[in-house]
Amino acid sequence: MARLTQEELKVILEAHQKWLVGDLWGTRANLSGANLYRTNLSGANLSRANLSRANLYGANLSGANLSWANLSGADLSGADLSWANLSGADLSGANLSRANLYKANLSGTTLPHFQICPEEGDFIAWKAVSGGAVIKLLVPKEAKRTSSLVGRKCRAEFVTVLEGYGVSIHDKETTYKPGLKVIPDNYDDDIRVECTSGIHFFMTKREAEEYC
Repeated sequence: MARLTQEELKVILEAHQKWLVGDLWGTRANLSGANLYRTNLSGANLSRANLSRANLYGANLSGANLSWANLSGADLSGADLSWANLSGADLSGANLSRANLYKANLSGTTLPHFQICPEEGDFIAWKAVSGGAVIKLLVPKEAKRTSSLVGRKCRAEFVTVLEGYGVSIHDKETTYKPGLKVIPDNYDDDIRVECTSGIHFFMTKREAEEYC
């Protein structure tokens, strides 16, 4: 697989940004380790490209075809991957912190390790509430729970408050007090998003305190 020179890469990216070409289909481009910091690659065809360990921090990859691409170890933090086709792609070891994966196709995708809350059983969690307070929660074994690909915040189908009082930062209405079982209006198990329906929490008290 031939590795593109910096000059060749520059020509390709400039052509795409001007909407003249922007199609790397069939080249299986070797962009391993490339610095594509905040590059606009929206709608680009990067199917089967080698982007392992590439710096794609803040890059615009919305609507891009990244099917079967090698993105292992790539820095995709803050990248826009909304509506991107990541089917069959290798994202093992990739950094997806704060990435936008809205409606991204993750069918058959090899994902990085992201499950930070226990998949089974009861466990303790921590939640920031109004007034800078942090409350202690029990996530029961019966409750569904979801970790996110793009952040440290988790969410549950319902929780029981163990310690602390407070009101939700987000809706300013949901009340938390000891002994109360709190059930949200809806629960969304989509791993592509961090903030959606459910009771949000952190696995450590420190993270909850820093979120306040």
